Amino acid sequence: MAIDELTDSKNLSNREKYIGVYIGILAVMLAICSMGGDNAAKDATIKNIEAANTWAFFQAKNARRQALRLQVDDLELRLAMETSMGEELRKKVTERIADYKAQDAKLTSDKERMEGLDELWQKGKALEKERDDALKRDPYFDYGQAFLQIAIVLASVAIISGGNFLLIVSMTIGALGLLSTIGGFTLLFPMPF
Repeated sequence: MAIDELTDSKNLSNREKYIGVYIGILAVMLAICSMGGDNAAKDATIKNIEAANTWAFFQAKNARRQALRLQVDDLELRLAMETSMGEELRKKVTERIADYKAQDAKLTSDKERMEGLDELWQKGKALEKERDDALKRDPYFDYGQAFLQIAIVLASVAIISGGNFLLIVSMTIGALGLLSTIGGFTLLFPMPF
């Protein structure tokens, strides 16, 4: 039967066995490359969301700080203009100004909770950098997957055709796929295209 002939290892030449192993290695590299690409895409999305949330929090705190500063300016102006203000009221307004300035300082930098504007700025920039790194990695994996898939197809056709030209082309393209995959994980070299 035909199926018995296909599974009988005596009918397979050494060349076909080696090409089969080569295709298996390419498939493993393709799986690793695909995993790297998926992780890079997920990381880019997650870091983008985290950065957007951080910047929204930053903007809300900055708006609150600006409102406090406007209140301080208004109260200081009233203190300067209203000389007839009683001493007790003047003291309350001065205390309110001091309280607002303390809140302003805490909104600007909150080392304890790491939620001051200074800390949020640094966190937002760090998240953007992580997002950008993940976005840089993704094209390496895209090209790596394409190269490895083409290499698998060419190696399969080389088994059928019996020629070595397609096998050599497959190995060359497979090497490009491996390099692209390594580049995606390490960013050691820039993408030439």
